[in-house]
Amino acid sequence: MAGGPLIGISTYLEAGVRWGVWELEAALLPAGYPRLVQRAGGMAVMLPPDATARAADVVGRLDGLVIAGGPDVEPVRYGAERDPRTGPPARARDAWELALIDAALAARVPLLGICRGMQLLNVALGGTLVQHLEGHADVVGVFGRHPVKPVPGTRYAAAVPEETSVPTYHHQAIDRLGTGLVPSAYAADGTVEAVELPPADGWVLGVQWHPEMGEDLRVMRGLVEAARSAA
Repeated sequence: MAGGPLIGISTYLEAGVRWGVWELEAALLPAGYPRLVQRAGGMAVMLPPDATARAADVVGRLDGLVIAGGPDVEPVRYGAERDPRTGPPARARDAWELALIDAALAARVPLLGICRGMQLLNVALGGTLVQHLEGHADVVGVFGRHPVKPVPGTRYAAAVPEETSVPTYHHQAIDRLGTGLVPSAYAADGTVEAVELPPADGWVLGVQWHPEMGEDLRVMRGLVEAARSAA
C-alpha cells in the first residue's frame, strides 16, 4: 500500500466560520487529527455529516475510521434525562457518527474513538455516560494533562505498556459499559480512560484523552497498522 491505509475522520459541521472575507457554514476539524494520522503512516480523509443511509458505503471505502472529539452526546441516546451541565445537542452529528460506528463494527473496519468518540462507541453498544465530573477539564478552552494507567493484557497495554501523562479535556465519562467493551486504562480517580473490544471482534479501541494534542503516536499507529493489515 504505497500511500498508506486510508483513514476516515469524522468532522464538525459548524455555522458562521470565518476565514478571509468569508463567513459561511463549514465542515472542519482541528488539524491535529489529520496530522496525527499522517505522522502515524496513514492517509487522512475528512468525513462531514451525511445521510445515515450512506454510512456503510462510506466505511466500505475506508481502511480505518476515527470518530473525533467534540460536543456532548445527547442523553436521549442512552435513555437519560439531560443534566443542566450537559452541552447543547448535536443531533445530526450524533446520528451520522453512530451510523459510522455501526457500519465499522459490522464490516470489521478498524475503529478508534477519541474522547467523544469513545463515549459514542460506548453508547452505540448500549452503555451510558456520566454527564458531569470534575477535574478533567479545569480551564475552559485549555487542554490539561493527567496520568493514565493501562490494564495489563489489553490491546492498549500492548501498545503503551507504561503509565503515561496524556492531554485531556472532557467533563463526561463512561458510566455503564456497552456490551462487549472492556476497560483498558484508568485515571487515578478511577475514571475509565480507554475501552476496547476483544480481539475476536476486530480492532476497536476508544481513548478518553486527545492523542492528536500530544507527541505519542502509538495509539494511532496501532489503528494504522491494523488498517494496513485488514486492507
